[in-house]
Amino acid sequence: MRKPDKPSLATNGDVILSAKDLTIRLPPNMERKNAVENISFDLMAGEMLCIVGESGSGKSVTANAIMGLLPSSVKVTGGSIHFKGHDLAKARKRVLQELRGRSVSIIFQDPLSALNPLMTIGRQITEVMVAHRVGDAASRAAKVVNLLTEVGLPEPEVLQHQYPFQLSGGQRQRVMIAIALALGPDVLIADEPTTALDVTTQAQILDLIRHIQREKKMSVMFITHDFGVVAEIADRVIVMEKGVIVEQGDAATVLHHPSHPYTKKLIAAVPRMIGEGEEKGRDETPIVLEVRNLDKTYPPSLGFFSKPRIVHAVKTVTFSVRQGQTLGVVGESGSGKSSLGRALLKLMDCDSGSILFDGKDIASLPESDFRSMRPDIQMIFQDPFASLNPRQTIARILTVGPLAHGMTAREAHAKALDLLRLVGLDEGAYDRFPHEFSGGQRQRIGIARALMFNPKVLVADEAVSALDVSIQAQILELLAKIQKEMKIAMIFITHDLRIASQICDEILVMSRGEVVESGPPSQIFRAPRHPYTQQLIAAIPGKEWMPAA
Repeated sequence: MRKPDKPSLATNGDVILSAKDLTIRLPPNMERKNAVENISFDLMAGEMLCIVGESGSGKSVTANAIMGLLPSSVKVTGGSIHFKGHDLAKARKRVLQELRGRSVSIIFQDPLSALNPLMTIGRQITEVMVAHRVGDAASRAAKVVNLLTEVGLPEPEVLQHQYPFQLSGGQRQRVMIAIALALGPDVLIADEPTTALDVTTQAQILDLIRHIQREKKMSVMFITHDFGVVAEIADRVIVMEKGVIVEQGDAATVLHHPSHPYTKKLIAAVPRMIGEGEEKGRDETPIVLEVRNLDKTYPPSLGFFSKPRIVHAVKTVTFSVRQGQTLGVVGESGSGKSSLGRALLKLMDCDSGSILFDGKDIASLPESDFRSMRPDIQMIFQDPFASLNPRQTIARILTVGPLAHGMTAREAHAKALDLLRLVGLDEGAYDRFPHEFSGGQRQRIGIARALMFNPKVLVADEAVSALDVSIQAQILELLAKIQKEMKIAMIFITHDLRIASQICDEILVMSRGEVVESGPPSQIFRAPRHPYTQQLIAAIPGKEWMPAA
């Protein structure tokens, strides 16, 4: 629940932006005719309005229509968007260009693709002012430093000369906020700005947006699929499903007394923290994988404006995982989680330590000796769009590995069909291509591919972080079912502590390459000992609202 003393910022019911019966048509041959259909809503002055829904619900299309950024194949065919005496749905390009950035700004979900990799940060902020003929060179330079300071970036005089690739994900998102604020807009649209961030960085960005909104008395339209975020920041909520608004109201009512079945489904799918007194069963099944004092150091990286430094990615990490057990590895970006996962699959060599699998230390095995063991340790990757070859059919994707390891074509075909059924897809998926599937369906295919070898160990590296909460819940349920049936040992890497508390038997908390705390979920979340773990748990959005599992 939001803090009870949080004041509503809506000012006397003044409407600053209003959509009426808005309909936006999709290109032909799409799964539905309209991206949004006859939707109406108001954005009040000084309000934080959250729009919630799954991918394909029409949230981002609505935001792009307000900004005048719809692709040419997507058209507004009905209704209006009124803002400052203009109908943005029918406004000319020149009018939209004048309003965009000056009166209405947007923060995009992926700052790495939204920022120009060939331009310095300072120049990209200055570009907005130049486009709107604001200030001279000296005043713009001063404004850049002020904006970078305002969004909490360190050493702005130095950072303005750096390029996007030199910044962390959270820093890049702060730069995007600085660009959006450059001209002091009345309306700020934030399109999933924290989805790809770890929990502490997400908390910092949410606090920053909320602080800026209050200080500048802006209206903010915040697009998200996470009801935890809604509970943390929203004054009012709109819930969208397949292009239609199914529910809207003040945040407290929607969060605690949802009326529409779809809203109830989304809230039910939010990962819950493990409850008081709850403890996962612990058995003494055989140890499948044992890691002892694993160490990995990356050589110094040379930066244009920073001193070279050695990165200790994995530092004397020790743990074991048993058959049928799920070991969670949690921490922020840069904590060493993914480096540990890559080391377990021998996708990189470690400096020292051992990885004992089937009685052998695979850390020191040459690739020629380990190749025959690769089928026993498989990975589910984070991005279901990038991890499947778009030029290959699902049949090829599933069977090429097993065929290379000696499985007959008939066996591989039969096993692939069985696994497609197991992960909830029909046999018709076998001869189709990845682009014909949704993100959740692609992740199911990725799981099926990993299971083709009957692995003993499954490493899931942020396997559900890119998915909507309802799809995420389905994939987690599927993984739990598969693990129970196949007795696989799973290493579940995630930055979402809520998910870790649900699915894991044991949890390792990593910070700067080290394991700072470990134990069962009930101990980690009810009585965290290390300050870093306490910080991670404190940063979980909406945890006061969220009931225990």
